[in-house]
Amino acid sequence: MPDGDNKPAAKVEPLRKMRPCPECGKPSAREHYPFCSQRCRDIDLNRWLSGSYAIPVSDDEAKAGDDD
Repeated sequence: MPDGDNKPAAKVEPLRKMRPCPECGKPSAREHYPFCSQRCRDIDLNRWLSGSYAIPVSDDEAKAGDDD
């Protein structure tokens, strides 16, 4: 075996900062980021699909769409 195989492991730093899950506040998990679990991901997706979340529109933008 070559001597180069005994190199110390490189320190790996996460690409994203750890932050709490937006649904329950637990630490986020890498595979479900920014959520802590698949359950919290599904809760958030359900809120988007059911219309609980909405992007607000100002009156000026609504009037601009009426000109068509």
